[in-house]
Amino acid sequence: MSHIAVLGLGAMGSRMAANLLAAGHQVTVWNRTPAAAEALVSQGAVQAFTPKQAAEGADFVIAMLRDDVASRQVWLDAGTGAILSMRPGAIAIESSTLSPDWVKELGMRLEVKDISLLEAPVSGSRPQAEAGQLVYLVGGDEQVLERSRSLLETLGSALHHVGGLGNGALVKLTTNALLGIQVAALAEIIGLLKHNDVDPAQALKAMSATSVWSPVATVMSNSMLSGNFAPMFPVELIEKDFGYALQAAGSLSSAPTTSAARDVFRQAMAQGLGQENMTSIVKLFSQE
Repeated sequence: MSHIAVLGLGAMGSRMAANLLAAGHQVTVWNRTPAAAEALVSQGAVQAFTPKQAAEGADFVIAMLRDDVASRQVWLDAGTGAILSMRPGAIAIESSTLSPDWVKELGMRLEVKDISLLEAPVSGSRPQAEAGQLVYLVGGDEQVLERSRSLLETLGSALHHVGGLGNGALVKLTTNALLGIQVAALAEIIGLLKHNDVDPAQALKAMSATSVWSPVATVMSNSMLSGNFAPMFPVELIEKDFGYALQAAGSLSSAPTTSAARDVFRQAMAQGLGQENMTSIVKLFSQE
């Protein structure tokens, strides 16, 4: 079994750490808010109070953080960054949804210390993280992936190697862009149906029998129709991912559909929906 540090104990990181403990690994955890570690400590994890302390002696250091800013601070902070205590030969696994440019920079900064970076963002939400059924979109060296494979297979049901560092981030961002575009389209369609006095549940059931329907559309439309907006993937996080995707595209004109969908989520944030599930944007189109 390996010594693993998990940095970031939000909805995803906490569940990943719990699965690693259940698999028998030695797990050290860190979170910006220390109270988030209490349940994991009761399950056998060791709590650290800085990323540097958490990473000391670890074979693998996994980060699951909010954005580029948080990732940079956790890995590279001059006083508390994980890079300060990681041993040569250790593997850093960055599972946050980040920009490709930052992932590449982080890889170079770690390489100087003889630390390998594997970017391993995931597709899936809380239920998949809890069940160990995440889908990994992996970027980095194939040999580093092979050294990390058994660990990642504890947490996920599929590993897809998509190329070098930065590719994993880009594939994750485009995956989330496709998801967000579908959510925005469904919300708009439900509003259109209601505006024309058509029962949206009946109409969407008919649409789901056609070849244009996607599996995720069932989940998202059910959330919209039931009004269940408990945050599985909050509006403010997918809006952040749209921003990184547009940054990678180079200009708004290069990705007009992505840009338009992002505007819908930004409007939702302006109306106070930022922390609700992304499906809550249906409120923008279904106001009575």
